[in-house]
Amino acid sequence: MKRVIERTYLIARTSRALRPFAATLGALCLMSATQTAFAMPLTVPQIQTATTNTIRYKCSGGNALTVQYMNTKNKQSFALLTVDDRKMLFVNVLAASGAKYVGDRFTWWTKGPEGTLTDETADPKAAPLLSECKTG
Repeated sequence: MKRVIERTYLIARTSRALRPFAATLGALCLMSATQTAFAMPLTVPQIQTATTNTIRYKCSGGNALTVQYMNTKNKQSFALLTVDDRKMLFVNVLAASGAKYVGDRFTWWTKGPEGTLTDETADPKAAPLLSECKTG
């Protein structure tokens, strides 16, 4: 009987010691699954790409920007570019002139071989994030 009590005490003590480890392992597994979900590629089977064009721009201040333009078979246009270290998909919207793409709070506006990237939440008098961007 004494051995049973000692063994029960040992198991209880061990399980209490392992609880933080189990909680940490569970949290890591959850974060891993969440990270995997965010890393999944964006696919919309109903929207099929008709043409893709990648253009590199050189902007004022020595900055560079690469934009991948996609035109779809259903006549939509998108621009894929990196802003604040995030790869973002911009959607073409109505513009008085040139081509205007909007993604999150940013606007990428091109006219001919030039483009400008602005943050629509910034002060209206603030300089654009990227300006005088010209094709290489």
